[in-house]
Amino acid sequence: MFEVTDDTFASDVLEADRPVVVDFRAPWCGPCKAVDRALEELEATHGERVGFATVNVDEDPVHAAEHGVLSLPTVILFAGGQARRIVVGARSRRHFEQQFADWLG
Repeated sequence: MFEVTDDTFASDVLEADRPVVVDFRAPWCGPCKAVDRALEELEATHGERVGFATVNVDEDPVHAAEHGVLSLPTVILFAGGQARRIVVGARSRRHFEQQFADWLG
């Protein structure tokens, strides 16, 4: 998973040539760690088709606010420059696979 900042969000996510799953998180967020593990497992399986990124909302809050992130963790799949699917809260790998199935292949 690669880190995205407010400065790189547009080029790394919105203008990406493939879908990107973005994990909006914070270092102090316990449930975020569980989501990180699930997304890292998905990346190992589907990383050729879909990018996986993190945003530390404490350091880079602009795009989290623009996309209505009010609770952590929030994971948003972006494709074609648009938010296509939003998952709020700690969920299992299987849940993410089901939500993102159309893009995972």
